[in-house]
Amino acid sequence: MKKKSSHKNKNRHPVGLSGSIIPPVRNIVGCRIKHKWKEDCDSPVSDWSGTVLEQIQVNPSLYLIKYDGFDCVYGLEILRDERVQGLEIFPDKIAPYRISDARLAERMLGRVVEHQFETDDGSKNGWKGLVLARTSIMPTWFFITYEKDPVLYMYQLLEDYKAGDLQILPDSDGLTEVTEAGDVCDSLVGKQVEYENENGTQRTGRVIHQVQAKPSVYFIKFDDDYHIYVYDMI
Repeated sequence: MKKKSSHKNKNRHPVGLSGSIIPPVRNIVGCRIKHKWKEDCDSPVSDWSGTVLEQIQVNPSLYLIKYDGFDCVYGLEILRDERVQGLEIFPDKIAPYRISDARLAERMLGRVVEHQFETDDGSKNGWKGLVLARTSIMPTWFFITYEKDPVLYMYQLLEDYKAGDLQILPDSDGLTEVTEAGDVCDSLVGKQVEYENENGTQRTGRVIHQVQAKPSVYFIKFDDDYHIYVYDMI
């Protein structure tokens, strides 16, 4: 099992955008991409390749991207971010995935799990997490977030479950109280949010997605970051 790789090689700096908005010329969801990344004028250039997972409806310039070798999901305005250089979009989209156990996959959605990861010394370390959804173009992969790190990740959880590295916990051990769909009157998607850091500074962002399996849980994209954060907003 792969080690849990977090947010390495990219630091949290203000998002750099070009002066003009470049509208998407075609649907790139499901496409493979590669590009160079230069954080600022003093940073080295690095190479990145990955898969475009989703286009965000409330901000069509924003895409969710899974980069090769990293388990967290990035949110980038890939067509207008000036830190992205030499972007290549490959015309052939990824091949469709077949899911081996649809009933188990459905049962996982919205459930709290204990996910085991291998540490540097070979031992296992359990992380309590919340299974959020299956990715639409890669249905054997699941969006998940963790109690100790409320960032959006994705893993092939069915394989981990069958290998004994994932345990579905009873509902009473949940990260949050279970909220029925009928308890949420108004969606917060599209709303602007502010978050106060421990040092008193403010971060601003936007709610970009509501989790269908747990309607009180939302994805948030902060203006100064390219990670996607997951919070229970109720």
